[in-house]
Amino acid sequence: MVKICCIGAGYVGGPTMAVIALKCPSIEVAVVDISVSRINAWNSDQLPIYEPGLDGVVKECRGRNLFFSTDVEKHVSEADIVFVSVNTPTKTRGLGAGKAADLTYWESAARMIADVSKSDKIVVEKSTVPVKTAEAIEKILTHNSKGIKFQILSNPEFLAEGTAIKDLFNPDRVLIGGRETPEGQKAISTLKAVYAHWVPEDRILTTNLWSAELSKLAANAFLAQRISSVNAISALCEATGANVSQVAYSVGTDSRIGPKFLNASVGFGGSCFQKDILNLVYICECNGLPEVAEYWKQVIKINDYQKNRFVNRVVASMFNTVSNKKIAVLGFAFKKDTGDTRETPAIDVCKGLLGDKARLSIYDPQVSEDQIQRDLTLSKFEWDHPTHLQPMSPTTVKQVSVVWDAYEATKEAHAVCILTEWDEFKTLDYQRIYDNMQKPAFIFDGRNVVDVDKLRDIGFIVFSIGKPLDPWLKDMPAVA
Repeated sequence: MVKICCIGAGYVGGPTMAVIALKCPSIEVAVVDISVSRINAWNSDQLPIYEPGLDGVVKECRGRNLFFSTDVEKHVSEADIVFVSVNTPTKTRGLGAGKAADLTYWESAARMIADVSKSDKIVVEKSTVPVKTAEAIEKILTHNSKGIKFQILSNPEFLAEGTAIKDLFNPDRVLIGGRETPEGQKAISTLKAVYAHWVPEDRILTTNLWSAELSKLAANAFLAQRISSVNAISALCEATGANVSQVAYSVGTDSRIGPKFLNASVGFGGSCFQKDILNLVYICECNGLPEVAEYWKQVIKINDYQKNRFVNRVVASMFNTVSNKKIAVLGFAFKKDTGDTRETPAIDVCKGLLGDKARLSIYDPQVSEDQIQRDLTLSKFEWDHPTHLQPMSPTTVKQVSVVWDAYEATKEAHAVCILTEWDEFKTLDYQRIYDNMQKPAFIFDGRNVVDVDKLRDIGFIVFSIGKPLDPWLKDMPAVA
């Protein structure tokens, strides 16, 4: 029986290995992590991450050919294929701080693999890693190999959170990069055979190592660029009275462009987009390409601008102050159908409002109070380090209360900010919300989920990203 071990039981490792176990019943899959609480959660009825469809897949395979364990060395030692899916946070100090990926966890994983291996292994990069990481890992393994042979493959993930299981069942492509040597090609074939259990062969792409690593960064950069492009246009729409939804629809019907990732919003988030673009910027700078680096930096700048613009719009509309005003925040996760808050625009928006002394009442159906408080107190990039290396009990932000009901959040509020596009926010009883709010009652829709005309008929003053401005807002311009 082929044995696979994945180091790292997070958003990538857990779902990916669960689907491999489901689709390949003849393969034994172990997911290992040093976090006892995380492994306990994977072995319980309350999984550590929320992802539609994941629960059923895990429960069908767990204990049969899918195992979650903290015995990292045992499972790595026994495996034929070792996936490494550990954190690659952005460096906070030293060379490349604020841009380069921190490979500390990757390096320690590689050294541990070399230490405990008693047989030849295929080591697969599954984390998002900078180009040339494979070469560094290869050197560590080779210099510590004690005669054991290792082949390094790059197999980047292209999952979208919220649809990860669907994406894994039916991927656009599976990308495998390896050395262009007989041993490298054999390793590629071995991993390809795993995916071929359910992925059509023409969707399994093989490249050299560097192309696979760069393809991941490039794909995320291109997607983020589309969001920043439509968000830049949304600012112009508000200034001119155009409707960004109509503009985006018109642009998206061009077959050369297509409609995906053209939804204007308060900004993009998630664990990958910003990190990967910063990584790309750093690689460009290191390779003497400052103009290319500057081009990709602009994607991040527009994203930051969009979040700042939203906060300024809220403050300017409410008589230029939100001091001591209750503001309801609906949604904290970076997108619907996930509990992930990494780089969510909600963090910067909330911090901006707190900076003007607002009182926040936050509701998100999948994000806990502890997580929200942690996110609002951690420094930039700290979130991407393993939980046990983060501050144990972050200070509570006293101006923030977290509630478990949208109506409780909005009661007596001066304004509502919608920051995640959860489906339930489309069908709330907005008349009831209006009746229980301070007047004038404002709604700032950062995800374009509400029916603007209907809300204006109720009596709300509504701001919706990239939509023609409410007359009230025209009189109170937001200074960016």
